[in-house]
Amino acid sequence: MGTDEYGDDVCAIQALIARQFASLGWAPAKPTDWEAFAADFYPEAALYPAARPAKRQNVEAFVERMQGLAATKLRSFKETVLGTEVHVFGSIAVALAACEITENNAEVNRGVEALLLIKDGGAWQIVSQAWDTESDTQPIPAHLVGRKASG
Repeated sequence: MGTDEYGDDVCAIQALIARQFASLGWAPAKPTDWEAFAADFYPEAALYPAARPAKRQNVEAFVERMQGLAATKLRSFKETVLGTEVHVFGSIAVALAACEITENNAEVNRGVEALLLIKDGGAWQIVSQAWDTESDTQPIPAHLVGRKASG
């Protein structure tokens, strides 16, 4: 399916990804709006962090873990979208989002997040999300960095 056919949906998903990444950020003077972060997920969404072996988390458990880190050793956290690739068919979509993660205003990592989305009641929501971290032996594909969308 071409981008033109689902252009509005692709734009809505890109906005959702940007909003999600922006909402999962904090600094000592800027707390996170955890409700805004959770709002983009379907109620029973499954999250799969980069750690292996893979272990499913629900949104509530993920938020609880991140709140604990924010209160202790992770004093600031910021995710920046580097590029997205979105494919839509009807009321389902998959997206890849390359991102840069800055922790404690010092440690910078990059990774890719894979999202499975559904459109329900006119709005896109994430039903599953998994991510992995870039390394010397596993670089982010160049075509994904700076990419806006595909159909």
